[in-house]
Parts: sequence; structure tokens; C-alpha cells
Amino acid sequence: MDEPSRPRLDHWLQDRFLRAMIGGLLLLPYRWRVPLCGWIMSRVIAPAAGYRKRIRDNLAQILPDLPEAEVRRIVRAVPDNVGRTVIEIYSGPEFIAEARRLPLTGGGVADLEAAHQAGRPVILVTGHFGNYDASRAALIARGYRVGALYMPMSNRHFNDHYVQAISGIGTPLFPRGKKGLAEMVRHLRGGGMLGMLIDQHMAHGAPLEFFGHRALTALSAAELALKYDALVIPTYAVRQPDGLSFQIIVEPPIPPDTPEAMTQALNDSLEALVRQHLDQWFWIHRRWK
Repeated sequence: MDEPSRPRLDHWLQDRFLRAMIGGLLLLPYRWRVPLCGWIMSRVIAPAAGYRKRIRDNLAQILPDLPEAEVRRIVRAVPDNVGRTVIEIYSGPEFIAEARRLPLTGGGVADLEAAHQAGRPVILVTGHFGNYDASRAALIARGYRVGALYMPMSNRHFNDHYVQAISGIGTPLFPRGKKGLAEMVRHLRGGGMLGMLIDQHMAHGAPLEFFGHRALTALSAAELALKYDALVIPTYAVRQPDGLSFQIIVEPPIPPDTPEAMTQALNDSLEALVRQHLDQWFWIHRRWK
């Protein structure tokens, strides 16, 4: 994802297709539309967009010893999870109602609640795993003041209604850039919580490790935490076997250290969870450029 650029015909056509698909799916009951969108993404869009090859290439580089049968399963399952995530985010109230029912689990729940009661800022770090917005929705439904930093998409047509969709889950939202940074800092200084994803390639990031390979990673979560005395808490939403519900995991806070050490700990946290659920991480990303 990059800053929105000038209009392009191919972007407009892609957006028309996606709007039509999403609009049609939203006419169906929630429990039907979610698996159907997963099927469409896995069986129709992923082959056409080259996602299957990208997943295979990443797996061959990072986990070369995986059996071929497991590779084939992941190649199908990853786009399915992506498709489910997309339509869940667009489902607004129904997705929030599902998230509201999810209990918080993990060793960091008490720390998170204590920070909330004390008005101490918290940076909630996650990755493109499961449904990365389910944990935000679950916390907002419980009264936590959770904002989110997001990267505007290169397709400005799709970006407009995507931002509207994620705003329906909760606000404030902060786009990467000077204006978003200023608003985000005010939110943190006011004792708010901030959700961030750290598992995409960042050209000016630090050369840290992810799955034993060099991965350029933004240090911003750790740097903000050290500057504003915020807790850094890894949070995840693990999709359950029914394909619709999640386990919300809140891990213990990352101890203060150098930004590099703290961010490596975040990478290690995400890697450990991905190894348990290889089909729930977005292997379609070009993480190891």
C-alpha cells in the first residue's frame, strides 16, 4: 500500500468490480457471505491476481521443507482468510456484534485493563493475521479508546470506501503522513490506545529478522512507546475452525529496551503465532524484499 496516486483506468475498473462483488455479498446473510467471499478470493481472484504464485514463492524461500500437500493447503487457505477478512470489515454492525461476544484471553489482559483505567497510552501491535481488525472491534465494543494507524491504498477509488468501512468499526483513524502523525500523537498524549500493524516491508525500516530472514521493519511502535511512556502490547485475533469467530489474544507488554530490541520481540511474537497457524498470515505480502 502506498499514498493514493492520480486516478488510473485500471484502478477504476478494479474498484468497480470490487464494489459490485462486495455490494452483492452484503445482500446475503452474514454467515453465508463470509465463507462465500473467502471462496471467491481463493478460487477466482487469487489465481488471476498471481497471489498463489506469490504465496508459493514466499513459502519456498522461508519454509522450504514444507510438504507439497501442506503448501497446496496454505495456497488455498490464505486467500480464503483474506477474502473473509475483507467482507467482515465491510459488514460493519454484524462484524462488531460478533466481536463484542469474544472474550479477551492471554497474559496481558490485566495490564491492558490497568492502563485503560489509569489513562496510560497503549500501542496495540498486530500483523496481517486472522482478521487484524477483530481485536480492535472487540476492544472498542468494551469501551477502550482505540485509534488505528493505516497505510492508504494505492488505488484511491478503493481507498475511499475502504476507509469508510474501517471507520464504521471505530475511530479515530490516522493515515500515515504528517497530518495523521500529529493527530495520532495527540491521541496518545490524551491516554488513548493505538493499533498498528508492523509486518509489511518498509524501505527505511531496520534490518531485523522474521522467520530467520532479514526483513526491513518499521521501529515506529517502539519509538512512540518510549517517547510517550506507552505500553507496547501484542494483540491478535485467531480465526477459529468455524471460520466466523475468533480468539482474541492479548500478550504481556514488551519490556522497554532499544527500539530495535523491542521491535524484534514483536517480530518474534508474531512469528510464533504464525508458526501455529500458517494459513492465517497474509503470505501474499512481499515481506522479504
